[in-house]
Amino acid sequence: MTGRHLPKTIAYLRITTLSWQEGVLGGEVQAAGYQWSFYWFFRQDSLQVTPSLGRALIYESLGRFLEHNDYQLEAGGDYEFVLRSRL
Repeated sequence: MTGRHLPKTIAYLRITTLSWQEGVLGGEVQAAGYQWSFYWFFRQDSLQVTPSLGRALIYESLGRFLEHNDYQLEAGGDYEFVLRSRL
């Protein structure tokens, strides 16, 4: 998109599950009226996001956020990150 910038949307994330022993982090994400649940199996570098409706909008940004902040995230914690895409 030369010359144009993608709009920014704030995504709200809540961590509901965290197990270092099992290698899994799970939670919920909300952005622009959409809501998803996710599980990140960090030992296998596998991210599962449901439902499939709108998943492509959040998948890459969520994965980058989780990888960048994994050791700072806590179960029960609320977090935000910016999406740069059209929702």
